[in-house]
Amino acid sequence: MNAAEPLIVGLEFGGTKCIATLAQGQTILRQERWPTGTPQTLHTMSDMLAHWQRETPFAAIGIASFGPLHLDRSAANFGHMGNTPKPGWAGCDIFGHFARRFAVPVGIDTDVAGAALAEGTWGASQGCAVHAYATIGTGVGLGLVVHGEAVHGHLHPEAGHMRIRRQPGDMFAGACPIHGDCLEGLVGGPALAARSPIAAADIPDDDPLWQVVAADLAEWCAMLILAVSPERLVMGGGVIQSRPKLLGLIARRSAQLLNGYIDDLNAAALECLIVAPGLGANAGPLGAVVLGQRALAASA
Repeated sequence: MNAAEPLIVGLEFGGTKCIATLAQGQTILRQERWPTGTPQTLHTMSDMLAHWQRETPFAAIGIASFGPLHLDRSAANFGHMGNTPKPGWAGCDIFGHFARRFAVPVGIDTDVAGAALAEGTWGASQGCAVHAYATIGTGVGLGLVVHGEAVHGHLHPEAGHMRIRRQPGDMFAGACPIHGDCLEGLVGGPALAARSPIAAADIPDDDPLWQVVAADLAEWCAMLILAVSPERLVMGGGVIQSRPKLLGLIARRSAQLLNGYIDDLNAAALECLIVAPGLGANAGPLGAVVLGQRALAASA
């Protein structure tokens, strides 16, 4: 830890939990967690930040949130939540809540974009010009980084809602309230809960469901590799963290789907391209910290 580095607050808003982190560089000094609940969580978190600010003044805030988010700084709805299925959160002014209360620079992006930037800064994607971070948890999301910048366009990548080829014989209707059987509707937390009477963490490794999940994710990974050609595809989130053996299954199935079209991406190479987070469970919280660091640098 460099004593000259500023203190940064990172706020990660996830599908099931929210995490506030006080960090210096990548060193985490303090951390608090809350259930995501309703937007009242914003007030709970900002009250905690006010307490931190009185004790150890911080220089900036980074917000890494589930989406969709409006990230066009020229738009009136910048920093607002988009059409999320999470009850009560659609239209919520996440950025404004913290920017109005604290006289420090505030940065905001998606949780997966933040995690991708953190993995590129300190983790498994260091040295990669094009890399991505996927979360497979309550929802499915993708953050894409090209030459050090998170990709935004009309919105930001919402690749978790892409539809994939269904596995033969899989008749599950899907759990996404918007699209039904998009990828999130097939392999996200609510989908796994609907597919099995057993909690996902307790489903045995040899249960056929994991073969379906791995095959679905491989369909997605193969499309991502063909579309954006990442040098590293980091896969995190609760589903992957609780079932790390999925990564090898996904890599091998992705190689079969690519079928030698990219001649240097065989199964062994894909096991080096499709990897777990180098930062482990801290990829998300540190992603928010990176967004705060960038906001501070942009304000200088």
